[in-house]
Amino acid sequence: MTLSTHDGVKVYTPVSLKLYDWWVLNISNSYAWHCDTNKYLIPHFKNHLGERHMDIGVGTGFYLKKSLNYIKEISLTDLNLHSLEHTKKYIPDDKLINCLQHDVFQPFSNKLNESYNSISLFYLLHCLPGTMDDKKKAIENISYLLTEKGVLYGTTILGQGVKHNFFGKKLMSIYNKKGIFCNYSDSVDSLEEMLSYLFHDISIHVQGTVALFTAKNKK
Repeated sequence: MTLSTHDGVKVYTPVSLKLYDWWVLNISNSYAWHCDTNKYLIPHFKNHLGERHMDIGVGTGFYLKKSLNYIKEISLTDLNLHSLEHTKKYIPDDKLINCLQHDVFQPFSNKLNESYNSISLFYLLHCLPGTMDDKKKAIENISYLLTEKGVLYGTTILGQGVKHNFFGKKLMSIYNKKGIFCNYSDSVDSLEEMLSYLFHDISIHVQGTVALFTAKNKK
């Protein structure tokens, strides 16, 4: 099976990025996914940051902008060049060490192996194509970048095992039909199984329809 990540990133244009924080992090998080950005997502992002950090699926760089004082070195990774250019503007030159346009289903350069204390995947997994088992390949590629004690963490909107309200169901339907999301079969169990294949220590907390996860001690 050939997995294409382009449908999940093509929505991020210079125009849509100007509306992203308002629509996704304010309206959608509060009223569709019931996972408040300020109460849950920002603390989750900050709590697991290492001094040398990579953010994958950068969006607008919202979480990084809130956390610059906590990070010494930052790498940005995204398939969408618009997102990278948008986010890069907010990162001081002395902190930004890499800005990579990369498909996570493809291996990273070996020179990046074991380079990062922390890697964040916020709202990335539900945009990746396929089932959680398919997405495991992307997480495996990412795991090589972590140091021995490094932590992989993030958030993802679930499609199974959670109760979506009317607004959430409508967004899920639209986004999955357009290929922006691919998460109808994503559940806590499938997320845990996928992460446990690659890491010894897994933690998952569900808030609303969003799973906040951490994975440490890679296998």
